[in-house]
Amino acid sequence: MSDRTVGPQRPAAADRVRPWALACGLFLVGEVALRLYWIAGGRWAYTACDRTDLVDPAGGCGADRVQTLPFGAGWGALAVGVVLALVVVGAVRLPGRAATTAGWLAAALLLVTSFPLHLLFEVPAALTGRPSDWRDLGARLALLAGGIVFAGLANASGPRRGPVTPDYRPVPRWTRRWAYVAVALPVVGWAVPHGLWVLGVPFGISARKLNDIHNDLSTSTGVAITVVPPLAGLLVLGLVQRWGQQFPRWVPGLGGRPVPRLLAVVPAGTVALTLVTYGVLSSAVFVSRLFSGEMPWSEVWDGWAVTATLLVFLGWGVALGVTTAGYALSTRSRPEPLADAGTAPGALGRA
Repeated sequence: MSDRTVGPQRPAAADRVRPWALACGLFLVGEVALRLYWIAGGRWAYTACDRTDLVDPAGGCGADRVQTLPFGAGWGALAVGVVLALVVVGAVRLPGRAATTAGWLAAALLLVTSFPLHLLFEVPAALTGRPSDWRDLGARLALLAGGIVFAGLANASGPRRGPVTPDYRPVPRWTRRWAYVAVALPVVGWAVPHGLWVLGVPFGISARKLNDIHNDLSTSTGVAITVVPPLAGLLVLGLVQRWGQQFPRWVPGLGGRPVPRLLAVVPAGTVALTLVTYGVLSSAVFVSRLFSGEMPWSEVWDGWAVTATLLVFLGWGVALGVTTAGYALSTRSRPEPLADAGTAPGALGRA
């Protein structure tokens, strides 16, 4: 009986895992090759903008001058690559709960490291003409892609679930409420103050700080940074509306079909985790500077709107995370039973 039930499952699991494992392997090969190139002394695609005082984002802030490669960018990254390769091998050879857990942990590591919140602000700014560090943006986009394929690997290596029904499953009322909070926070806490600053109104900041903002950002960049986050926040409504579970009829080729669950859960969960992480770490740094005397209370009062932004990010992340959890609970499907008709309880009794 054991041979009849387990035997057919492993090839099916391998078929699901193999394409994702290949994608993860290609990602790891690219990352490892790039890190080895840096260790050997090359600096293509390398950035030093977070480690030097040079202001040249388009040129990597003097990346070519860096003689000693930081451990995290070189050998440390290679070590992580080896661990991730073991995760891929485990998912292919031994799909199951352990492989799924390892895959999700790897996906979370890559997605958080990519810090998509940075991309949410920097990409619009770069598109409007602001000098940007393309090396940093490219590296983050690569990590984001890696996190997505590892999430797919984790999902494929888990227990096979039944087909998703095309019917809409209403989410609980509490999920809707949190979704509305997640939509409102970036509008009230981000777009409103930044919109006023673009218009020249020193709302919650000093006139000197407002002048620095106008000198650093062009009007088009300021508008892009102001508008993009709340517009992206509107996607949260998809977690509580029908179009978050079924593609609208007007979408060519996909109209009426169910939305893949991971397509909603992974991006929303990643952004939520990033927002919460950023809010907690930034708040900790702020409190540390405040109580060490590095930052006077007068500066806090003069720029209270900037300080409040830290709480906005934290609240936004919590609201988005709770909404994502509500969506995931509402749309989950039960694992398919391992036993087939030939191994049903009645059949066993007759055997």
